[in-house]
Amino acid sequence: MEVAIYSSTPYEREYLDEANKLEKHKLRYHDMSLDMDTVELAAGYGVVCIFVNDKADAEVLEALYKGGTRLIALRCTGFNNVDLAAAAKLGIKVVRVVDYSPNSVAEHAVALLLAINRKVHRAYNRTRDSNFSLDGLIGFDLYGKTVAVVGTGKIGCVFAKIMQGFGCNVIGYDPYPSKEFAALGLQYATPGEIGERADIVALFCPLTPQTYHVINAESLKRAKPGALLVNTSRGGLIDTEAVIEALKTGQLGGLAIDVYEQEAGLFFRDLSSEIITDDIFQRLVSFPNVIVTGHQAYLTREALTTICATTLQSITAFEKNQPLENEVKVK
Repeated sequence: MEVAIYSSTPYEREYLDEANKLEKHKLRYHDMSLDMDTVELAAGYGVVCIFVNDKADAEVLEALYKGGTRLIALRCTGFNNVDLAAAAKLGIKVVRVVDYSPNSVAEHAVALLLAINRKVHRAYNRTRDSNFSLDGLIGFDLYGKTVAVVGTGKIGCVFAKIMQGFGCNVIGYDPYPSKEFAALGLQYATPGEIGERADIVALFCPLTPQTYHVINAESLKRAKPGALLVNTSRGGLIDTEAVIEALKTGQLGGLAIDVYEQEAGLFFRDLSSEIITDDIFQRLVSFPNVIVTGHQAYLTREALTTICATTLQSITAFEKNQPLENEVKVK
């Protein structure tokens, strides 16, 4: 099939081309993201392949449908950027990558946690300037600390298992309890208990209307003073302005994020020679106890291989009118 691929990067194209040796689709790459300004580039393409910050709302989907698109293939797990109800009404199928590499995201979350706790980012910058002072670099032992895993799907369970290896006390929260999480000998807690007990809170839940700004002014007030917060899921889980206030007062001891609520205009591009006009983001990164990476938690060879292969296999199944194992439907 002819596939219009938005938000593609040189490194990603390499993996897509490799996976396509077997599937043999006609791939057309676009480095720009999908929105109403770029939707015309998909005219005549039966499949549109998008990523986390592409916009597939009702207006865009209507334009895609008129152009002949009948399948939206997401190169990611989350689907919050697609209006599923509008897609269903139009008869456009939506598929995603349900499982690529939970290890990649969980391991990056651990890397962020270690870095923010032990001030690795500050130490790195100091030593490059031949400053070997240790003032302000004190962290804490992870051993014996309580880690709250919010969202106990595959990624959350891998993270929980790693934290167990550090000797942490791990508790979880998820409206849909996981047998795998329970099999690790771990217990679920209420949000109030998490706030009272957790030294570290790590987010691994999807962005839905129910989880939007799950970290907000009220939940931060209930948090244990000085707790660390890690988010490698979706930026909209966090009310950034509320987090900034909690950082200012010391209620929040540190923040390590791979996602940001307004990242669509920032991430996946080189802005080093430009002035970033997002004042909230600029305030956020001005804190010494904040680490931001640019949505790279998934970025391993293993994950990219699986993402690209799964995406193209779903397109092949659609082309052959076979069942779509990774289809996303309106609930």
